[in-house]
Amino acid sequence: MPPNTSDEITPEVFKYLVDLASFELEPENQEYLRRQLNAQLKSIHELAEIPLADDIPASLHGVEYPKANRPPIREDQPNPFEAIQELIGQIPHFEDGYVVVPEIPHQTLE
Repeated sequence: MPPNTSDEITPEVFKYLVDLASFELEPENQEYLRRQLNAQLKSIHELAEIPLADDIPASLHGVEYPKANRPPIREDQPNPFEAIQELIGQIPHFEDGYVVVPEIPHQTLE
């Protein structure tokens, strides 16, 4: 699909951003993500065009949720898993109460 000429994020700008972030993306994923980002920018611009009165304060935390409308906090109640031995039986290497995992080789960076 050819790029839309009104896109703010052109293929060139997107390639620069991908290189800057050191991403490795397949070409079809690059184009999909670029289109999605442009759609998000378009939505942001549309929202910015909504006229608001100057006396409306900025809302950083959304709609207030007064205590009178909140459900009560539930009590924490333990709910032990009943089939623990069956679960442990599925572990390939279990020793002295621990799950044994293979050692992962690593390199020390200088």
